[in-house]
Amino acid sequence: KVDKLELVLKKMAQVLAANTNYATMISGPSYHKTKLKFIQLSKMEKHKLLVVVVVEGNIIKNTMIDIEDNLSDEELLNLNILLNSSLNGLTIEEINLDVISKLKGDAGNHSQVVDLVLNEVAEAIKAGEEDLQIYTSGATNIFKYPELSDGDRASELLKAFEQKDVLQELITDVNEASDETGIQVYIGNETPVQTMKDCSVVTANYDLGEGIRGTIGIIGPKRMDYANVVDSLKALKVQLDELIKKES
Repeated sequence: KVDKLELVLKKMAQVLAANTNYATMISGPSYHKTKLKFIQLSKMEKHKLLVVVVVEGNIIKNTMIDIEDNLSDEELLNLNILLNSSLNGLTIEEINLDVISKLKGDAGNHSQVVDLVLNEVAEAIKAGEEDLQIYTSGATNIFKYPELSDGDRASELLKAFEQKDVLQELITDVNEASDETGIQVYIGNETPVQTMKDCSVVTANYDLGEGIRGTIGIIGPKRMDYANVVDSLKALKVQLDELIKKES
């Protein structure tokens, strides 16, 4: 099923590039609402704790932390119960200031341990959301627009388009800016990625439900045909939704 989706996304990136004459990218689906499943603190030495964090997708992160407190077995057991009963099943967005301050209040004089553990939880959840596939097409369409193809500009843009971390940064920024699946338009300097500041970027999220979603993006000159781009994106989102419903 994953392989089939990968083929569909690659094909859709190509179709979108052909329909719009711009560069396109589609990110494979990833969790954006990864939930915490389990935390286990174990005493290793006097001032060292092993923190095991398990998040959805069974991603496990083990880290050793240094603590000032010397916890008794009973205190450690109580902390484990407190952390799991307070945090299990929550996403990173749901572990908000209210949750944290209540948790630290309940932990009493062990609130420093809670702080350190929360850092590990955040890292583990991030790791669960980072393994992103990105499919691109039509990068050479950039050469069709004189304002993007002169000198270093085109090679800079092509390089940005080949670098997964640049595209990932773009997708992360788009997702932070909007939790919706609506269409967003970034023109020139509004573009989250500096190398694309001479371009326009139009993005939309597609949603597979249960917090799993991906991003479609079209990159072209500032004078892009926005109406055509938005129509193409809308049509693609409908196709994707139908395809995914059929598959599930």
